[in-house]
Amino acid sequence: MPTVIHLRAETKPLERRSPLSPESAKALLQAGYVVRVERSSDRIYKDAEFEAVGAELVPGGSWLKAPQQDIILGLKELPDDDIPFPHAYIHFQHVFKKQQGWAASLSRFSRGGGTLYDLEFLTDPDGRRVAAFGYWAGYAGTAIALLSWAHQFSNPGTPQGPVPVFDSAPALTDYVKSAIEAPVRANGGQLPRVIVIGALGRCGKGAVDFCTAAGIPDESVLKWDLAETARGGPFSECAESDILVNCVYLGPKKIPPFVTFESLSVPGRRLRVICDVSCDPNSENNPIPIYSTHSSFNNPTTFPSQKIDAPELRIIAIDHLPTLVARESSDEYSRLLLPSLLTLDRRESEGVWTRAEQTYKERVAELP
Repeated sequence: MPTVIHLRAETKPLERRSPLSPESAKALLQAGYVVRVERSSDRIYKDAEFEAVGAELVPGGSWLKAPQQDIILGLKELPDDDIPFPHAYIHFQHVFKKQQGWAASLSRFSRGGGTLYDLEFLTDPDGRRVAAFGYWAGYAGTAIALLSWAHQFSNPGTPQGPVPVFDSAPALTDYVKSAIEAPVRANGGQLPRVIVIGALGRCGKGAVDFCTAAGIPDESVLKWDLAETARGGPFSECAESDILVNCVYLGPKKIPPFVTFESLSVPGRRLRVICDVSCDPNSENNPIPIYSTHSSFNNPTTFPSQKIDAPELRIIAIDHLPTLVARESSDEYSRLLLPSLLTLDRRESEGVWTRAEQTYKERVAELP
């Protein structure tokens, strides 16, 4: 029997990305897989694009009743209820680092007899992720950070409204450049100073590239990585910048904080916006330990969990930033993921899948 890949429709609000593009679906079909795609009006790829390459369109939510041998492919975590999961699932579930609520969420897979191949833990033999959204997360996060900085000049003390949705990265860039023109004039013609920590990684490169695209001169972008942070934080350079973009991937080891309430309570602080692209406020390893709640595209900023003297400080903590540039990010991600998907018919022996399954089994063994 051919291997069936069932692409489900996403249920997370404003999530438009897809781990599978029509081009990748075509490659899988040509390799002998059956590809079923749930209809979705939100996905960046239109249903007709999948239908044109020969994929079978099925109703949204039909993954729940799919044959047990089908592989359920998605992007973000499954709906938060208590039904058990009997299939093999591929998506980001955000439980393997023991995030808040991890045990209840993970137990649904073990109770149902299913398997979770978490996209974050699909790795090559050297432990590197085979596919990641990092570049576009940094790109989109920096765009929203600049919009937040601009908003504070134009509308101090008022909530920032929803982030507009764009169909392309150039459209996003043009919008941000236009939005910061008046605030830059109000700031005496001075563009914001941005510090990017983790600048040498994929995420950091995206952040730096957006700064360049938005017209921020190179000398106004501090590009920090391991060498600059080796001495351990907190760092005064963060408070001396207008925007901090954290692009450091959270691993199993605790990172000394880049900022603290004390380091930000200094006279003359310039820092007004932190974009925590890594975005794991509930992790004890988070080097931005001054906030505790996520934000969203509808409400893009949150605030420190303790009061900090003026100027106002806003924190962007959106856990699906690349959906702001959904087509570019989905095109890249699906291209990177495709070689692994093409080995799903032998996942019992193929390294990328056996490693991911082993991680799943280890976490299940740790369930209370």
